[in-house]
Amino acid sequence: MKRLSRRTFVLSGLVTAGAVALPLTGAQAAVPFPFKLGVASGEPAADSVVLWTRLAPSPLNADGQGGMANVDVTVDWQVSTTDTFASLVASGTVTARYADAHSVHVVAGGLAPDAEYYYRFRAQGHISPVGRTRTAPAAGTVGRDLVMAFASCAHYESGYYTAYRRMAEDRPDLILHLGDYIYEGGTGTGGVRAHAGAEIVSLADYRRRYAQYKSDPDLQAAHAIAPWLVVPDDHEVENNYANMVRNDSSPALTTAQWTARRTAAYRAYYENMPLRPSAAPAGNSIPLFRRVRWGTLATFHMLDTRQFRDDQACGDGWKVCAAADSTTRSLTGAAQEAWLLDGLAQHYGTWDILGQQVFFARQFDASGAASMDAWDGYRASRARIQQGWLDRSVRNPLVLTGDVHAAWANDLKADYANGNSATIGTELVCTSITSGGNGSAATAIPNVATNPHLKFHSGLRGYVRTTISPAQVRADFRAVTTVTEHGAAATTLKSFAILDGQPGLRAL
Repeated sequence: MKRLSRRTFVLSGLVTAGAVALPLTGAQAAVPFPFKLGVASGEPAADSVVLWTRLAPSPLNADGQGGMANVDVTVDWQVSTTDTFASLVASGTVTARYADAHSVHVVAGGLAPDAEYYYRFRAQGHISPVGRTRTAPAAGTVGRDLVMAFASCAHYESGYYTAYRRMAEDRPDLILHLGDYIYEGGTGTGGVRAHAGAEIVSLADYRRRYAQYKSDPDLQAAHAIAPWLVVPDDHEVENNYANMVRNDSSPALTTAQWTARRTAAYRAYYENMPLRPSAAPAGNSIPLFRRVRWGTLATFHMLDTRQFRDDQACGDGWKVCAAADSTTRSLTGAAQEAWLLDGLAQHYGTWDILGQQVFFARQFDASGAASMDAWDGYRASRARIQQGWLDRSVRNPLVLTGDVHAAWANDLKADYANGNSATIGTELVCTSITSGGNGSAATAIPNVATNPHLKFHSGLRGYVRTTISPAQVRADFRAVTTVTEHGAAATTLKSFAILDGQPGLRAL
């Protein structure tokens, strides 16, 4: 077999088996190829990483089982320092259970810190695609500069996942996904692709929807190029839900049916994401807020802004709403807020990075209306967190955000009502991968007269690429020219630097 370069092997060869075969125990043709959803890794630590795959030879089967029989299957896994797998640093077997839709979560341990690895699986006589992953630096060490990309909002019907492919071509060290990995709606009209089936409600529905999304080769490329840290937003369950409160009554569900839907959604999310076993859901809740340390360079505080929030004030939407100022309202819930502030007080890394879902900076329109689904609907909650990082002398707070289908770069202010207030942090907002269609190339900043701390805006589709060093974070806002045609080029729209100890955006 012709030897492939590493770049070609990882990016172009993702959806085929590895270049060098594992010993096979039976004829490959005996059963259909089961790795049609690709492979993924996530949750990197200094000595371990999670490896994920799910067996599904027929991903769109309506029962959500991907064409697998009602039997458990033994899966072999391997980790190597090279994509030829000439020698192994870790290997083992795991059981892919029918009860878990034949998904597996392997914690591959005993790895070296700040190191690159390759991994693959074998099951039913077939070899999976090869994935590339890496570990975090050891505690007390800075490690190499970190190239981290983040993204959100990938509505399947709205366009092709070219932005995921372009992200993979950047070969980042880490990818954060900040929510709306899937969308729950049924088949729409006018899209370039179509959801399989009606609006998803049952566990089988959610499993099938994830299988449809994960069948996309561009998404598979992004998963296979680097480890991911993931948090969901609303569409992984239901649009704009708040804790146990639904946004509306469509589809009509009893309380018990809504609870069952949320339970199914969280279970399917865990089954399909490279999460550690400690994140497995219990009933209709899932433990998702967590801290991931990247040596002394950065600490990632991954937040959950859906499961514990109070209901949106004033009936949701953009409103002028006095109730949004209530000191009793919380977006994170009291326990998560205390956990976050405690972690910020530890000063583990140069950069404290909050990975979360909804617009953090204030954004009022000329009438004073704001989004009740964002932090503007929970202003005291935001103020407590901002004051909390000031009280704890957090040197470099950086908030990463998804949700709004547009790219933004924002200075965070001690007092948003005072134009001369000190800048105390930075927010970077990624646009959508596809949601909203092609979007707009206009760069005028909406409501900038009311919000002078908003420094950049674009309505095109893409992602944000960051390069994190002890001295600075460089942020490149990357966009594709179109999502309604496949294979569009990507360009950098704008770049900013955030300097160590000097909060605020500096245009490059």
